[in-house]
Amino acid sequence: MAKSSTQFICQSCGAVHAKWAGKCDACGQWNTIVEEVAPSATTSKSVSGGKGGRKLDFVDLKGTSERAFRLKSNITELDRVCGGGLVEGSCILVGGDPGIGKSTLLLQAVARLAQGVNKQGSPTRCVYISGEESIEQIRLRAARLGLKDAQVDLASAMNVRDILASLDVPESERADVVVIDSIQTMFVDTLDSAPGTVGQVRAAGHELIQLAKRKGFILFLVGHVTKEGTLAGPRVLEHMVDTVLYFEGDRGHHFRILRAVKNRFGATDEIGVFEMTEQGLSEVANPSALFLAERRGNISGSCVFAGIEGSRPVLVEVQALVAPSSGANPRRAVVGWDNNRLNMVLAVLEARCGVLLNNRDIYLNIAGGLKISEPAADMAVATAIISSLTQKAVPADMVVFGEIGLSGETRAVSQMDLRLKEAAKLGFTKAMIAPFHAGKKKTASDIKVDEVGHLKSLVDFFIK
Repeated sequence: MAKSSTQFICQSCGAVHAKWAGKCDACGQWNTIVEEVAPSATTSKSVSGGKGGRKLDFVDLKGTSERAFRLKSNITELDRVCGGGLVEGSCILVGGDPGIGKSTLLLQAVARLAQGVNKQGSPTRCVYISGEESIEQIRLRAARLGLKDAQVDLASAMNVRDILASLDVPESERADVVVIDSIQTMFVDTLDSAPGTVGQVRAAGHELIQLAKRKGFILFLVGHVTKEGTLAGPRVLEHMVDTVLYFEGDRGHHFRILRAVKNRFGATDEIGVFEMTEQGLSEVANPSALFLAERRGNISGSCVFAGIEGSRPVLVEVQALVAPSSGANPRRAVVGWDNNRLNMVLAVLEARCGVLLNNRDIYLNIAGGLKISEPAADMAVATAIISSLTQKAVPADMVVFGEIGLSGETRAVSQMDLRLKEAAKLGFTKAMIAPFHAGKKKTASDIKVDEVGHLKSLVDFFIK
């Protein structure tokens, strides 16, 4: 009998290496390379010369297709992120750090879905399969969340073969929503590798997704992301599923952000905001008011930024602290924003505006645990830094947003009217922004707008 060959696969990105190494050259992660059994040589032969292929039937783009039916989970934030509801036959991957609240959210979702009806008007049948917890543990969590009376079918299993046999049933017995918690615990018995490896995650995901497409039920896959990279992350499945949701949040904060990074049936980069409570995850209808609830006015180094997350405007507080440096290399500490973006703003302030910051420590924080990636926050960050440096507070009723160029000019950003309307709705009366695009003027009449064309004008606002 021929000896099976092995290969070394990174459990973080799936890259194949000829030998073991401590660091993956593809993704840069450490201690993620694991030896696995390589596919047999017979499986790698080309199929182009074989027989049995079926000729495809090509059709035109013209034609009518039935509009996709969406199940409503009655969790507004979840439906928003998914594009207005759950499309039947879709596969949704929910990733996030362990303990962030993925299982809690999905248990609440299936409990709400079980109260509704499906496309045929029958009660929605929901199935929750866990490979991490026993039935009793799931029941205890449901009782703690007040969901013990929900009509949800529970099972504790890890063998994909058994799960497929349980779900591949006639139409009258078919489940409408299936949750697999988590995909890293599932294994295919035909593969000679441990659960959680890239090969097992890919094979198990493929089998489950294929069945979901064929039977038409909604499939939720939970994927853990660990810092050590000992388990295969959900990225190996991102190209196979229809929707990828990431559950974000700082354990020090009670806010949780559900962000869509891929969605074939809706907008990408849409967010849903939740609050972790003793009764589970509760929806936050107005995240701006919640993020600004603990804000104190008339404090130097504090500025309110009007941002856009997906399709909704969100107002958050940007905090900065500028302090004299005691060492040769000043510190730059950033939470919730891009560190490279901060260095660029500091360089523009020094080179174009004459603000000396090379001998000072700078600390930047986005209050509430929210992570901001859009360049529209440049002006808000610069305003908070200058405010802390000059010890002059930003007006409590003012919002700031706009992009900063390398020459010090400020540039207009997208959906400026929407940002101003959200600020006016929360009681803000002033706005310091970049100039509108040529030919466009603001439509919000209940807020005073000060258009700043160059960063020097913003500096002069505090140093005058």
